[in-house]
Amino acid sequence: MLYLLFMGLGFFQQESFIFFPEILPQEHQFRFGQEFEEVYLPAKDGTQLHGLLFKADKPKGLVFYLHGNAGSVDSWGYIAPTYTRLGYDIFILDYRGYGKSGGQISNEKQFYEDVQAAYNHLKARYAESAIVVAGYSIGSAAAAMLAANNSPRLLLLQAPYYSLPDLVHSLYPFVPAFILKYRFETYRFVDLTMAPIVLFHGDRDEIIYHGSSEKLKTHLKPTDKVIILKGQPHNGMNENPDYQRELARVLATIN
Repeated sequence: MLYLLFMGLGFFQQESFIFFPEILPQEHQFRFGQEFEEVYLPAKDGTQLHGLLFKADKPKGLVFYLHGNAGSVDSWGYIAPTYTRLGYDIFILDYRGYGKSGGQISNEKQFYEDVQAAYNHLKARYAESAIVVAGYSIGSAAAAMLAANNSPRLLLLQAPYYSLPDLVHSLYPFVPAFILKYRFETYRFVDLTMAPIVLFHGDRDEIIYHGSSEKLKTHLKPTDKVIILKGQPHNGMNENPDYQRELARVLATIN
């Protein structure tokens, strides 16, 4: 009975097990040591979404960044110098219910539609040929979805999962896959992506096992890459000097 109760809670309260938003008041003042712009945009249903656009000097393009499942742009904004130092503006979106974004996440389709709405807003300001779509952790599938359904210059995935059922099975093998409303099938979108793809994963990732990227490798094009970072756990990849060096090499090849 306890098992059935747990499964019932897992089915009806999945959002509370997957998403851990930091909610910010609309009057919150961001404090970063570089130029940025607050961006508000409407979702398909009219819900207001919010993100931050950090500016580089003489930008070569835009990194459209989908962050992990916890926090908000108030904490994720500190990754911006990793990208602006390389000459790229970076837009970081707060998902529905995160930061200053309104509403609450209620299903996978809505999640994807919100991300696409934000991408549409930004590609009106940047040529798609100059946009790098990046997704970290929970943002992996949505980033891959954008790359599959649009025409960015590059897809960059950090600590990606093969699919949410595959990840849940690795963490909680007693949880049956059929109760998951959210599938987040990164592999399916990777299959459909025409743009170059680069995966980064730490070999010490304690949340999303790095074999996830090895499984995704079977869906990549011959010219795509998987880069394993030695000693890298799940968090802090953007601050890793090895990641920063490899990132600089990758971005140099697309300019």
